[in-house]
Amino acid sequence: MRFRPVFLLSATDAAHFPSEARTFGAPEVAFLGRSNVGKSSLINALLGSNEARVSSTPGRTRAINFFALHEGSGDKMKVRPALIFADLPGYGYAKISKSISAEWPQFIEPYLSEREALALCVCLVDTNIPPQASDHQLITYLKQTQRPFVVVGTKADRLSNNVLAKNVAALKREHGVEEILPVSAKSDAGVKALWQRLMTVAE
Repeated sequence: MRFRPVFLLSATDAAHFPSEARTFGAPEVAFLGRSNVGKSSLINALLGSNEARVSSTPGRTRAINFFALHEGSGDKMKVRPALIFADLPGYGYAKISKSISAEWPQFIEPYLSEREALALCVCLVDTNIPPQASDHQLITYLKQTQRPFVVVGTKADRLSNNVLAKNVAALKREHGVEEILPVSAKSDAGVKALWQRLMTVAE
């Protein structure tokens, strides 16, 4: 199913999260990951557009960007979106990690812990590098707060099948999860399977 993405707003504090009146109470899917994990590229691959800005400088996103996904187009586009995508700031990039960490309690933690519309967190991990402590910390946090989440392994096209399987197994073991969905924004591998998972939270 194709959706028409509509940018809603960028929020840098909890007071500016989109209201239920603006989102029509549609379920929200949050995308989280390290600054250079390929989050914006994956969102664009899912949307089939360039809504999420891809920067050559890791950590450029410093706000939560909200996108409404509407069914149909033109006069036939449904008013109520099927889903809301929330693109959260990246973490773990050395040059800005301190400033990002300082901002998390202000609006990112409140979003993850208090946002009633948040139906699923998509945690992105890089399949090309060893398991990262920052990713483990996020996954542990989501487990503790009992937020539904799925772990997605990005940049899967860069590895052979054997190496990919080995790296995914290591990521599962280190992060204590039973499933990691490998995807590639470049080749679209795994994107359809991820969409199927996302649609389970759409009403």
